[in-house]
Amino acid sequence: MKETAGENCPPPGVAPKKLSFLNRYLTIWIFAAMALGIALGVFLPGVTSYLNSLSIGTTSIPIAIGLILMMYPPLAKVRYEELGKLTRMPESKAMFSTSLFLNYVVGPLLMFALAWIFLPDLPEYRIGLILTGVARCIAMVLVWNQLAEGDCEYAAILVALNSIFQIILYSFYAYFLITILSDVVAPGSGIAVNISIASVAVSVLIYLGIPFLAGIVTRYTLFPRKGADWYDNKLMPKLSKVSLLALLFTIVVMFSLQGENIVRLPLDVVRIAIPLLFYFLIMFLLSFGVSMRLKFDYPHTAAQSFTAASNNFELAIAIAVGVFGIGSGVALAAVIGPLVEVPVLISLVNLALYFRKRYYGVDGKVKAAASEA
Repeated sequence: MKETAGENCPPPGVAPKKLSFLNRYLTIWIFAAMALGIALGVFLPGVTSYLNSLSIGTTSIPIAIGLILMMYPPLAKVRYEELGKLTRMPESKAMFSTSLFLNYVVGPLLMFALAWIFLPDLPEYRIGLILTGVARCIAMVLVWNQLAEGDCEYAAILVALNSIFQIILYSFYAYFLITILSDVVAPGSGIAVNISIASVAVSVLIYLGIPFLAGIVTRYTLFPRKGADWYDNKLMPKLSKVSLLALLFTIVVMFSLQGENIVRLPLDVVRIAIPLLFYFLIMFLLSFGVSMRLKFDYPHTAAQSFTAASNNFELAIAIAVGVFGIGSGVALAAVIGPLVEVPVLISLVNLALYFRKRYYGVDGKVKAAASEA
């Protein structure tokens, strides 16, 4: 039986299915979830206190559950048996090297620069943004990529690479940018930070390891037993709904936890949000433009661009809370990250789909005129 595509993740050259009701109005649901979260945080503070009590160390159990359920369906959709084909593609070396350069050179340095440009007088907020910029995305990018109909297999590989590189490099990058480079920019402004590799590894294991393992087990047990048609056309659409509902649940929880601060410190929130907005837009457009110039097809360009533009806010929040305290400005800035990322990235999903319509052919290949522009 010929394998068919799962919802929102068709292979190159295959027309995407019509969006479901949940997908079609997802932007509305997301903004409604944000409003509901803020309302709960402001008018029902007991809810916030209860959610805060559901934590183990710096890990929020409700957010962890939401993120795991959000990431599991896209990872179950990945065709793991085809990952070898992806690495053997002629352009694979250029794709991977471009992604690593954008994620581990451009991204952290861009956030560092924006933090200093917009928050030179607010060191705690500045540090929170730097911690966010160093944390490369391993979670929500899977949902954004799925909605933008990017390549699921390539996104999974990039997520895996990001998890490995974060474990190795996060502590070094945080120390270098916050302690050394900040002191170069403004002598005396460097702050010593102590972030262990173990703490980074624990965060990656919770938020990526669990859903990755669940996705692999699901793929290798149910796919051969039930067949491609059942797996792709019956199970995957149902799991996709679970993923989006988990996304909405996570948004409600995150915004409820910070609802009071959003209302109490609106100007601070705006000042933190402005460099974040510039960051997401610059990283996405830069990655998309570079990928088009290198003539990557749309599915791989979309996956690459959303990976470059997103951040691992779970890790940034955990580190900010663990090192600087839950009531610190560092923690507030780290938490504002996903509050800005969610509406901006859902808008970029629509922009990516527009770019596909305008600059790519039906086969997913970039049009000659677009690559030469």
